[in-house]
Amino acid sequence: MTTTESKLAATATKDSDVVEMAWDPITRIVGSLGIYANVNFKSKVVEECHSTSSIFRGYSIFMKGKDPRDAHFITSRICGICGDNHATCSVYAQNMAYGVAPPHLGEWIVNLGEAAEYMFDHNIFQENLVGVDYCERMVKETNPGVLELANRTEAPHAGDHGYRTIGDIMRSLNPLEGEFYREALHVSRYTREMFCLMEGRHVHPSTLYPGGVGTVATIQLFTDYLTRLMRYIEFMKKVVPLHDDLFDFFYEALPGYEHVGERRILLGCWGSLQDPAICDFSYQNMEAWGRRMFVTPGVIVDGNLVTNSLVDINLGLRILLGSSYYDDWADGSHEKFVDIDPLGNPIDVRHPWNQHTLPKPQKRDFAGAYSWTMSPRWFDGKDHLALDTGGGPIARLWSTALSGLVNTDYIQATGHSVKIQLPRTALKPATEYEWKIPRWSNALERNRARTYFQAYAAALALHFCEKAMAEVRAGRTETWTPFKVPEEAISCGFTEAVRGVLSHHMVIRDGKIANYHPYPPTPWNGSVRDSYGTPGPYEDAVQNTPIFEENPPERFKGIDIMRAVRSFDPCLPCGVHMFVGNGREKTHLHSPSIAVKPY
Repeated sequence: MTTTESKLAATATKDSDVVEMAWDPITRIVGSLGIYANVNFKSKVVEECHSTSSIFRGYSIFMKGKDPRDAHFITSRICGICGDNHATCSVYAQNMAYGVAPPHLGEWIVNLGEAAEYMFDHNIFQENLVGVDYCERMVKETNPGVLELANRTEAPHAGDHGYRTIGDIMRSLNPLEGEFYREALHVSRYTREMFCLMEGRHVHPSTLYPGGVGTVATIQLFTDYLTRLMRYIEFMKKVVPLHDDLFDFFYEALPGYEHVGERRILLGCWGSLQDPAICDFSYQNMEAWGRRMFVTPGVIVDGNLVTNSLVDINLGLRILLGSSYYDDWADGSHEKFVDIDPLGNPIDVRHPWNQHTLPKPQKRDFAGAYSWTMSPRWFDGKDHLALDTGGGPIARLWSTALSGLVNTDYIQATGHSVKIQLPRTALKPATEYEWKIPRWSNALERNRARTYFQAYAAALALHFCEKAMAEVRAGRTETWTPFKVPEEAISCGFTEAVRGVLSHHMVIRDGKIANYHPYPPTPWNGSVRDSYGTPGPYEDAVQNTPIFEENPPERFKGIDIMRAVRSFDPCLPCGVHMFVGNGREKTHLHSPSIAVKPY
């Protein structure tokens, strides 16, 4: 537990309207996220925010000298929530280094496992963790006037989800006792089973290797997966309209709520779910096979697609320090591992291939260094952009929609939207949903996109099942390709972890790992002020967020701030300890961290 001594902001007097507040920790997997904010209770706005991480683990240090074939087993332990995403990304990097591609069936199995992970993780976070921020109990404590209105407001899609009013939806989200809350817990069980059918164990896969998988592929295997998938698809036909009703209501009930958690549209998506007909994992062809991913990579600036080339994305990566607890390696005194990429493009000293991790523990100082999180940025040739993932789904759908490249029987990217076709299920007819590019990148739209991407992942899983069973029926049942480890290689893997962009960069020398740097979404979303003074996405989204909570400072819960932060899916927000300006500690349980902790 990290605690802080809260005090009034430096510029405040005893009776000032500006109060310095801290929520620390807001837990994230095995790390720690803290939010420190100055709240102006007169103007009802957050004036300043710093995000901190107080845990250092150093995977990039102890990966050196390891056998590269162990990389996916080791790096999956980076995360106890989405370890399979790390394993998958590491396998992609190894495939590139070894010059190997799995048989088509092996890649379809990997896709089915990762699709199940999206379905599992987004469901449990949306309904059992962030959903608590919108439940009846929370709204009653923070905005009782809104709850009164919710109880009088008919839900437009009540016929689809079964809840007559918005208040009924909020009650269904109450922890432990809410009907929809409990239903989602059950869904998390069988979606995890779907993953295990494909990759053996959740969340550290036991059948995933460079060159493919060890899963024994049979028609029965895919039928077992498909029966669970169809139950999930029926569930989605309830979930999508339910959340549309809930989030639309907040816009109507609280005019101006679109500014909660809003920041400039700076989104990054590294793409996911390979097409084995195109993907050979070579760097030389990375631009081509990247564009054939079933989630299209892209960098989006002010709503416009800057690039969907993985080569461009790779070349633009920069790791800045600024406010981090590290010494700089770019002073010319440390080895530069890679000068040019396999296509002859120059590689910057601050690229992950060339990074050195030089920890420098020190006292937290918001005027200097205050976090173990570095500041990943994407350099567009002029500016170092503080991209965010929006928790993953909003960037994935936005990038896929703008590129307009994905087209299957169940998914169509139109250039301005994504259409999702869900077939008939046991109790509900065939349904089409359309995610449309929103006006804002804010808390509500990040949460809405998470729901739509669950349906997107389910629709793609249908496609993958059909492809996998066609391989088995044709007698093509091999799932693994042999390979040899080279003495020298550089490689990279790109995918989308549940919460967004994930890359692994590896340098092999003398058959061993010489340098290895994984960059998951947390360092991007939770990054700190960089060497140019640019705040990270959490900080940026909280700063200038308006306060709609009805409570006075002495009973302030910070629900609007928490909704802004949790919309990025910072994972497992359990016991939040809050300090208010008069030094009194308040402890709130915002989600059931013990009774239903699923990991």
